[in-house]
Amino acid sequence: MIATNVWFWVGFVAFVLAMLALDLGVFNRRPHVVRPKEAATWTAVWVGLALLFAAGLAYFAAPQTALTFLTGYLIEESLSIDNIFVIVLIFQYFAVPAQYQHRVLFWGILGALVMRGLFIGLGAALLARFEWIIYIFGALLVITGVRMAIKQDEEFDGEQNPVVKAVRRVMPLTDGYRGKHFFSTENGRRYATPLLLVLLLVEVTDLIFAIDSIPAIFGITRDPFIVFTSNIFAVMGLRSLFFLLAHVVTKFHLLKYGLAVILTFVGVKMIIESWVHIPILLSLGVVLGVLLISVIASLIWPKAHQASEGRTGSMFGRLPPAP
Repeated sequence: MIATNVWFWVGFVAFVLAMLALDLGVFNRRPHVVRPKEAATWTAVWVGLALLFAAGLAYFAAPQTALTFLTGYLIEESLSIDNIFVIVLIFQYFAVPAQYQHRVLFWGILGALVMRGLFIGLGAALLARFEWIIYIFGALLVITGVRMAIKQDEEFDGEQNPVVKAVRRVMPLTDGYRGKHFFSTENGRRYATPLLLVLLLVEVTDLIFAIDSIPAIFGITRDPFIVFTSNIFAVMGLRSLFFLLAHVVTKFHLLKYGLAVILTFVGVKMIIESWVHIPILLSLGVVLGVLLISVIASLIWPKAHQASEGRTGSMFGRLPPAP
């Protein structure tokens, strides 16, 4: 593990907060549609920052530490693609106006940063106190990988979603969007807008994916600083990656099998690590190779029948554009 003191953590968190403030306060102060060129630029920025961070680890710590960070970062980034697919379905179902999608993702990812930080702290504390929990984490990943491989794709059904039902019981919803606002006061009564509902769904989606991704990164390293930083870099780049891949992510229909293989591989690695040591360079090669194969295979053998747009029957699809 890196001999990190509290100032490493403070400095990294300050950097993340500064980037978020720059994002919302300067580059995205006004709601706008994020075009592919802008998304590609920001994706390159975040990948570049992650590589620069890895270079710093190689220089100030050790090349092995940098490889460990890159492996964890690649796993988290690849799992986020599956997250993107679900968010695309949610946005389509609720017909979220394109100019407000970035706002939802910004606040959603801010919540995800807090949740993942808590998850990582809890996971590190449990592993430090109960070493045998690593086997539970490994078994969980193997089960998740197998389920991902055999589970059929499902459509998002907002009417039956428990989060949607819970929100409707707790607070009234407006009959349409109210610009960029999450709440609206009408006739002296406070309402939640569909934008808040979508935000809560995005938060819950990330919470579910974190249950898989956090144990996966602990399968690569037990160093809380590497676990945290690789996770945060992946999450911070999720917004730009979403706008870059939103229109093509459904073409990578074999990617879920690649992710299933990666989760199973990491799970097995965690279970057998007391007897068999798998070098980090080999782990990085497996993760990268499986991802490339699944993406290339998806392009060579496209899905026979692509679902038509709007198949989910958006519950807000017929509303006029938000003001």
